[in-house]
Amino acid sequence: MIVPIEEEGFGEITDNTRELKEGRALLATAQNAPYRGELTAEIKTLTPEELIDRWGLKDMKVIGVTGTNGKTTTTALIYSLLIDLGYSAALQGTRGLFVDDRPIEEKHMTTPSILETLWNMKRAKEAGAEYFVMEVSSHAIDQDRIEGLDFALKVHTNVTRDHLDYHGTLEEYRRVKSLFFSDDSLKLLNKDEIKSITFNPKNAYTYGVEEPATFKVLAYSLQNGISAVVQFRQEQEAFFSNMMGLFNLYNLLAAIASVKLLTDRPLAEICDVVENFGGVSGRMEVVSAKPTIIVDFAHTDDGMYRVLDSLKDKDLVVVFGAGGDRDRGKRPRMGAVAGRFAKKIYVTSDNPRSEDPEAIIAEILQGLKGKEGVRAIVDRREAIERAIDELQEDEILLILGKGDESTQEIAGVKHPFDDREVVRQILEKQGTQR
Repeated sequence: MIVPIEEEGFGEITDNTRELKEGRALLATAQNAPYRGELTAEIKTLTPEELIDRWGLKDMKVIGVTGTNGKTTTTALIYSLLIDLGYSAALQGTRGLFVDDRPIEEKHMTTPSILETLWNMKRAKEAGAEYFVMEVSSHAIDQDRIEGLDFALKVHTNVTRDHLDYHGTLEEYRRVKSLFFSDDSLKLLNKDEIKSITFNPKNAYTYGVEEPATFKVLAYSLQNGISAVVQFRQEQEAFFSNMMGLFNLYNLLAAIASVKLLTDRPLAEICDVVENFGGVSGRMEVVSAKPTIIVDFAHTDDGMYRVLDSLKDKDLVVVFGAGGDRDRGKRPRMGAVAGRFAKKIYVTSDNPRSEDPEAIIAEILQGLKGKEGVRAIVDRREAIERAIDELQEDEILLILGKGDESTQEIAGVKHPFDDREVVRQILEKQGTQR
């Protein structure tokens, strides 16, 4: 990446040693350290900390959210609550970069390079933002892509099996996540998932639904949205959201607690603006009300469990697959979770990447042995269309795995494909009411 910088003797800075030339400085990072020894010419270098000083970013309050599930929704909630309370805030994550409800950049990596993050922080500050809310992936923690950042708050959602294609084992995945919480920073941890990581107890607060916690849900209902009462010390307040599912109760609680810790505003004021948040695109997104069709990003067995368990009292129909070139061990478990909750199951392709889609489906089907109502359809559009054709009036169709993704990667080629648009096209063709 190359960005402008106003310094005597050079006008740009990059973090890629291959992009160096006269008049361009190098941001010396942990990622490019192995390549800096190959440089022969004298070059100007800056560290992330020096760039933070030059761009005056130390006074920005950075909030980092990490976890297997819930990062995107929780960061979006924190960002939304801050704005609704009158603060200027920025949001960086898989959905892109936003400042005060204005999109600045389209979707990119969950956590980009430190240079891109600092550039985004600079642009956010120039737009008036005082808070910078960001998703923090395990890859970014392991690769030091957050070096130099001084977090005002670090938030933990949960840690379940995922990314083992990168980390190798669940133990290593948990160890990497735990590194994020090893310092003295202000921390907010999910008490009901506390055993999934280790952490420095200094400046640590907790939130929970089942276990006693600093921010504790006293009562809740998941009927027709989410209604709950939260307690923090002597404050007790009710809140309501149109979002669905127990997992979103945790996301809401994490966001409410985060904003309380950051701003110290009365809990009543924070809870009062919760209902304004309409949800995140591709996360439990209701694409059609009649028939009821929901699209969600859940792409692990734990993610699927959280989504399907939240609707377990309904007659569920599920369309899903598993990504290629990723952790193969989760595939039969994803099948088993679908089999536990759904009456009809359509196993199809997700993003097969370089793998054979039929081989991926075969591994998912291992977890569905003996289960009736299972169909294997390689073509994802065909699977969705079949599921809609066969959907009964009292059934809910969930299309899982890709959320708001706009492409499907097959054999290294990304083809335009958006589950939500596919659903709309099929319903329009059928003339079905939505």
